[in-house]
Amino acid sequence: MLNKTLVPQSVAREIQTMIQTGQLKAGEKIPSQREFSQKFGISRASLREALLTLETLGLLKTEAGRGTFVAGSGDRNQANHMAPWRYSDSYSAFDVFQTRILLEGEIARLSAGRLTQLQLENMEAATRVMEQSWDNQDLLANVEADLQFHKTIVSACSNAMLKALYQTVRDQLTETQRQPIPITDPERMTHSIAEHRRIIAALRANDAQAARSEMEAHIRNTARCAGLSP
Repeated sequence: MLNKTLVPQSVAREIQTMIQTGQLKAGEKIPSQREFSQKFGISRASLREALLTLETLGLLKTEAGRGTFVAGSGDRNQANHMAPWRYSDSYSAFDVFQTRILLEGEIARLSAGRLTQLQLENMEAATRVMEQSWDNQDLLANVEADLQFHKTIVSACSNAMLKALYQTVRDQLTETQRQPIPITDPERMTHSIAEHRRIIAALRANDAQAARSEMEAHIRNTARCAGLSP
């Protein structure tokens, strides 16, 4: 049994490993939340968060009245097959992508010239992890590295209110980084990684306008991958 202090992301990683190693097979119904929460030693709320993350990444699928199942490769590769948007009661995915363009574009502009050499190197490392984990189909590691990349830029922003605004809507913003994963083809991921490197280059050169422009283009392209054009 896993330590009870593990966060939902750690449990999601354990379940992803179970899927990758065949302990949970494609099309198989996963154990009940009660059974799974006992196995991992976490609350059902934490387990639900882990399962929602895996569903957003296309590793699990929920069928009304039947339960949650391991998605097969056909499910994961099916065109336009994304999990339901989790925040539809408050904001549409379109609204969130539009907000990301405005907010993260300006944050990138204000972060130019403020990132340390170590932070820039960490962003480069995160981008390499994104690339390697995509090749290995470690989807959780891919997204975690993506989140770390963007989080580092936010941490260097000179405007405390913008940073606070980002934190207020962080869950919705980061969900847009997970949402398109099931329908992201290798070419799009290659472009996304190249976009990250252009953002790093602009920030390293202290080119505020280029940093904003590259960030806005990156988020727009991610939105297009999700079938949206904000």
